[in-house]
Order: sequence, then C-alpha cells, then structure tokens
Amino acid sequence: MSSAIPETIRARLFDHLSALYGSANAPQILKRLAGQMEGFCRDSAYSEKAAGRPALSERTAVLITYGDQVHEPGASPLHTLVDVLVKTASGLISDVHVLPFFPYSSDDGFSIIDYESVNPALGEWSDVHRLADRFGLMVDLVLNHVSSKSGWFEAFLQGESGFEDYFITVDEGVDLSTVVRPRALPLLTSVETASGRKNVWTTFSADQIDLNYANPRVLLRMIDVLLFYVGQGATLIRLDAVAFLWKRIGGPSIHCEETHRIVKLMRAVLDAVAPDVLLVSETNVPHEENISYFGDGYDEAQFVYQFPLPPLVVDAFHQADASQLSRWASGLVPPPGDAMFFNFLASHDGIGLRPLEGLLESARVDAMVERTLDHGGQVSYKHDADGKESAYELNISFFDALSNPESGESIDLQGERFLTAQAIMLSLAGVPGIYFHSLFGSRSWAEGVTERGEKRAINRERLRRDALLAELHDPDSLRARVFEGYRRLLRARGSSSAFHPKSPQRILELDRRVFAVLRGTPGNAPVLCLHNVSDEAVPIRIDAREVGWSSTAGTIDMLAGEHGLGGAPSAGTVVLHPRGTSWLAEANK
Repeated sequence: MSSAIPETIRARLFDHLSALYGSANAPQILKRLAGQMEGFCRDSAYSEKAAGRPALSERTAVLITYGDQVHEPGASPLHTLVDVLVKTASGLISDVHVLPFFPYSSDDGFSIIDYESVNPALGEWSDVHRLADRFGLMVDLVLNHVSSKSGWFEAFLQGESGFEDYFITVDEGVDLSTVVRPRALPLLTSVETASGRKNVWTTFSADQIDLNYANPRVLLRMIDVLLFYVGQGATLIRLDAVAFLWKRIGGPSIHCEETHRIVKLMRAVLDAVAPDVLLVSETNVPHEENISYFGDGYDEAQFVYQFPLPPLVVDAFHQADASQLSRWASGLVPPPGDAMFFNFLASHDGIGLRPLEGLLESARVDAMVERTLDHGGQVSYKHDADGKESAYELNISFFDALSNPESGESIDLQGERFLTAQAIMLSLAGVPGIYFHSLFGSRSWAEGVTERGEKRAINRERLRRDALLAELHDPDSLRARVFEGYRRLLRARGSSSAFHPKSPQRILELDRRVFAVLRGTPGNAPVLCLHNVSDEAVPIRIDAREVGWSSTAGTIDMLAGEHGLGGAPSAGTVVLHPRGTSWLAEANK
C-alpha cells in the first residue's frame, strides 16, 4: 500500500477484510483494494471539488428530490432542476440528495442497470457536475441489489467467467422462514441460466437481484462505484437498504456483523482518500437497530436516518398530544463521536411504521392507519413470521397525513399545522432532510397511484416548471404559503448557533399539547422551541433560569419578531396559537 495511505487505516482495512473473508485471503484482497485507492488519489479531481466544502453548521439542510422532479420542454430535467433550485432555494438549503439518476428498470430508480451512467432521460454527467458546483451533492449507493436487466446479471445468466458467484442462489426446499422480510413479496425468484434453472435471492422485488458480498470481487467492484461517485462530486453517500447486505441461511439476514464490517471498511476507505465525504445509512428499522450503524462514532456511518420521527409527529397531531413524541425525544442519547442524526419527516418513500415497535401501542398505530385511509392515502403491508400481514408503511403526502383534504378546513389552518410539524423536525439536534414536496407544499397525488399502479406514487408527482413557479408567485396559493413559511423557518434556524447539528438539546414537558425543545447551552444564546400540536390556544409559563436566560423581558420570537413575554422578568407567559410555533431567544445574544 502506498505510504500516502496511513498505516492506521491499512490496519483497519486488513481487520475488516480478515473478518469478512479470512486472514489467509485478506492480504491479496487488501492489495487489490489499495490499488483502487491509489488510483483514485492519482486520477480523481476529488481534492479540487471537495476541499472547499463548508463545515456542517446550523445552515446545513439537505433537499431530497428526484432528478426529474421538475421539467420543461427543450431542457434536460436535471438542468431544469438546478435552475429551479438556484432560483428558489439558494441560501435555504446547502445540499441536494438526487435520488438515483442512473439507467434503471423499476422502483423509480432503485433497480439500477448501470451504476456509472446518467439516465439519458434525465441528462448527462455535466448536469450533475453543475449541481455539485452549486450545492453539496448526496448520491445513492444502491448496495444491496442490481436490476435484472443489468450487465452484471446478464453475465451471470450467461455463465460468464467471474460472474458465477455475483448473486446468491438457494436450493429448493431450503428453510428461509427466519429471514426478515421488508415487503410482502417472494424472497426467491426463479431464473433460467446457461447451467439450468436457479433460484436467486430478491429481497425487494423480482427485478432487484441481491448481490453476493461473500464474494470479495463484488465488494471491490462496489468500492469502485463508491469512489467513482466521489470523483463526480458527491460529498454525501447514502447507503440504500444497507441492513440487508449479508445473507446467512438459518438467520434473519439483517444487521449481520459482516454488514457492519462492510460499512466500516467503506468509512476507512473514505477516511483515507476523501475524508470530507460522509456516509448516511438508510435502515428503516426500530431505533436501537438503526443507531447501531453509528459504530463507535468514528468508524461507521456519520449519519443515520431518524426513522421514528415521522410517524411520531403524525401521531402527535392526530392525538393533539405530544407526550409520546416528547418521551421518545427525551430518551435519545446524543450520537457518539462525530456521528449525528439525519432528521426528516417525508421522503420519496412512505411513512414507515416499523420504527414504532416498542414506542407506540398497537391501537394508536391502527388509528394512524385508519386516519391515513380517511385522508385519501394508501397503506402498504408486509408478511410477518406468523404468516399474517401487517401495515409497514403509510403512503400519503405528509401534508395530507396531518390534514384531511375533504374536511373543509381552510388552507391557512392546514398550512399552520403542516409548518409546525416541519418546525419540530428543524428544531432537533442533527441535520434536517427536506423532501421537495414538503418544501413546496404538495398534496397527495392520488391519480398517480392509478396511473402508475404503485402506492408510493402518491407522494412522487413530477411537476412542470412553469406551473410550479406560477403557484409560487401567487401569494394565495398553498405552495406559496408553505414555501414562504418554510423559508422563514430555515432562515431563523440558520441564524443561531443553537441549531448547530451537535448543539445540545433538552426536551421540556410543559404541556401535553406542546412539543418543547431547548437548544444550546446557558450563557451561549439558547433557543426555546415551542410547538403546539393541538387546535387550542395554549398558555406556557417560562422560567428564565430554567432555560438559561437572564430575563424573559428581553426575549424575541425568532419567527414572528415579537419582543418580550407577559409577566415578571424572572418568569413570563407566552400564548401559543392553535397549531402555532414560537422559537424564543434572548434579543441581542
């Protein structure tokens, strides 16, 4: 290995490879891996693109979007996306997560045919580079599977040398009943190969063929892909469906020790050749399983998605009671080392229910399911070990998850409820991830479910550029009202170091209808964030000493610009409007 790669990292790589493939095989695999890393250092323009990346701060916010989220005649969708984001979101968001923009065969991009090409229907690499020049870029590394139409799988079917063990084959009659299933679909898919019919492992669908990481050639090839994305300007790498990477017959085949070793190996590779590039693990599972991907805080993923947050926020508004949300948040242990939470409420997928296991009683989950259906949404189900089906995901826009579009409520009331939910997410320690349809106030796209035959399509509508911008310029439109409210929240968040991703947070239980979080430390401009999840006005008495202020008389609402609280300087009262948000700080601090 080149002396440019520290010996400490060499030791980490050797340790992980030995655990995965045995100490006898590790030296040769490490030699090949070292060559890949040295080639990247020699040939990549990484240092020119990533060296100036701003440090994570209170201004860090990631937008989640499809490459063709907005379109217009005569321009590539990626080109149009960059133009729209520069025009509307510059200064509000720091990074953009473009969902898989590669050639694909299904699952809206997550069944990848070619990892190293841009889907020509979206644009070219030059469009991606243009985006990376203006924002930080998050790219999906879809590790678990490839498309059945990919060159790798075609080579496997034809029996080409080197591809015999790229995928996992299972003999007939093997008991796989203990395998954790994320979807209510068959685990194995029968295919015809040059050497006869075989059953291949397909965790997510028959079109998504699981890769075999027990074959070191597969791991090394995916390291090639990882480094290729970094060379194209990616500064955040999302490890899609990473929990399922390693399979073990007779076990659950989720969160295997070998899977963690692979993530740690990728972290070590990046620590050596691209230390500013951060890993984001995507594991839609209960909290304790999810945070295991932090490792010791320095050796695995820097971010994990905060999956319990979306359904708990929905439940709080449905029940007009933030007690359970507050209990969960108060029990969060700060991530170790340089790790932090990736907070979000909505994404291209639905609202996952598995993370509620152990947090919310089944009757409350059932009520959430029923209300989703009442609000025009859909529900996705999975197979359980006992052979029954259970709801695992709510398919609905986050806006409609909170407010029934047929209720007759005004847009103003529904918008207030939605923005207060977003404020909860933005107030928490960690980095916020904001779905495009949340920033721009989209409702459910029911027609899409019928049109595309996919429940998740309800939250994946693509928009015309002219129509979107016209609505944003109409101050009475829902999109304009939501976007303006979101802009106010992001600007307030970015103005105070109390919202730094690693700044301390303390949950205060002031009223069951209010989610209250104190950010920052006494003497260092702490901010008290109050969020009313009910349709009632709620008075809150605030003790200046408890929140670290010198007085309540000199406070300011960062969102409304109002000064002072009613009452004595040592303790004052704020009245939260129904569905209202107040972020309170001492003025001139």
